[in-house]
Amino acid sequence: MLNWLFGKKEQKKIDLSRIGIDIHSHLIPDIDDGVQTIEESVDMIRKMQELGFRTVYTTPHVIWDCYKNTPDTILSGLADVRLACKTAGLTVEVHAAAEYFIDEHFTELLHTPGSLLTLPGNRVLVELPYSTPLMNTSETLFSIIEMGYTPVLAHPERYTYFYADPTIYKTLCGQGCELQVNILSLGSYYGENVQKMADWLLKHELITFLGTDAHRMQHLDMIGKGRNADLIAHYPFQNEKLMNL
Repeated sequence: MLNWLFGKKEQKKIDLSRIGIDIHSHLIPDIDDGVQTIEESVDMIRKMQELGFRTVYTTPHVIWDCYKNTPDTILSGLADVRLACKTAGLTVEVHAAAEYFIDEHFTELLHTPGSLLTLPGNRVLVELPYSTPLMNTSETLFSIIEMGYTPVLAHPERYTYFYADPTIYKTLCGQGCELQVNILSLGSYYGENVQKMADWLLKHELITFLGTDAHRMQHLDMIGKGRNADLIAHYPFQNEKLMNL
């Protein structure tokens, strides 16, 4: 259904100014699998500004087996990125939260006041394993709500073990979870099955936020090649409501 969004004909410059804020990216150098230099950071943030974003929340991975990021490492890197962007004359606001992999370390952080870097409105961006489901996904996400946060599930369209029964997403949303779909999932970048799941989530109006999940310039270049689609112009994504929180 959505092949036209990233089709090859009649490509136009996409305008994401209605979305306004990106809540998922990896723009702090050399702390996860995102950018590795400050020059890459500035180039990508410049591109995001050109795409129409006015605010960016970059969200480094916190996966204790491989990316042991803390508020100190993230905020220190953010300060460097902000200074470089100011020197480059960029006007987009850059903030930081984190993308938390749900593991034992995350559970410890969840129960330690002040340990989580959050998105506006006390939202916590979380991700699940890609190939093996958690035994208690619904209960784990609900525990985040019980602790006073709103869980935002990153790229739900990429968790293949939910494809057999995607109604799990209706259950999670009904409990108070919000869903963030990657913009490139609306086309064929991640493959046909991911695109079909993104389509299903759109059809059932379960997507709360769009995000770039940009790790490298290639991701933004691919987004930039998309058409200024009616989908993005009219679907009720809620990114903009975060701008003034």
